[in-house]
Amino acid sequence: MKRILTIQDISCIGKCSLTVALPIISAMGVETAILPTAVLSTHTMFKGFTFRDLTQDITPISNHWKTQNINFDAIYTGYLGSYEQIDLVEKIFSEFTTPTTETANKTLKFVDPCMADNGKLYSGFTNEFAVRMAKLAGKADIIVPNLTEASFLLDIPYKESGYDEKYIKDILLRLADLGTKKVVVKGVCLNENELGIMSYDSETKEFSSYFHQKLSTSFHGTGDIYASVCMGALMQGKTFNQALKLAADFVVRSIKATLTHSDHNSYGVDFETEMPWLLNQ
Repeated sequence: MKRILTIQDISCIGKCSLTVALPIISAMGVETAILPTAVLSTHTMFKGFTFRDLTQDITPISNHWKTQNINFDAIYTGYLGSYEQIDLVEKIFSEFTTPTTETANKTLKFVDPCMADNGKLYSGFTNEFAVRMAKLAGKADIIVPNLTEASFLLDIPYKESGYDEKYIKDILLRLADLGTKKVVVKGVCLNENELGIMSYDSETKEFSSYFHQKLSTSFHGTGDIYASVCMGALMQGKTFNQALKLAADFVVRSIKATLTHSDHNSYGVDFETEMPWLLNQ
């Protein structure tokens, strides 16, 4: 069985980060080790949430793993709350990445630069933090920013609308220039009726895209669901493009399932109902 390590926070209420990554990837048949960066009572959409920083625990945990000769087939990062945590992740990339030229045995480094959405950085983050995150992204094999995060990684103005395919391709190429091999930009809207992803593989020089009908509403945590399904699919042998499409389909199905509930809320989607469909894929 493949084993991945995911490094991100635990939000006790609100379907995001580790409370999404752990159940989804585990259900997809991949052993999922976790390294929590913080514990929050809820995710940051709620007011008055509690926050426990776990930065000081990261090194002792990883040091113990080294004494046990533990290794990982992939390392997947999500929300990182500080410069220090980015530094520690880079160290983990170095210490737990299998040094081999064989693609099949190489530890995959997958970065979801969770720091911004809707044209704004999350609370507590700065432009300087985005510059530091860009350096981490450059060390990854795959990155999956949304369009806002892509703009901050490149230090360019965010465009909510009015862009074309050429503009997104230019962003993909510039993100690849950071050093990452494969780039996915989420939340691309080339017309008013569709929303989706565009990607670029710097090794094959190929662009790809995948769009769905644009839904009338959005929910917190869908980016984390997308990244987690991608990771699980890649570990199960899906190709890059197959993984991207499966993740997009699952997110859309989860949103549609959520909308069937009259008492649904905005802080998380009903991905649980759609898990049987995902596993059948």
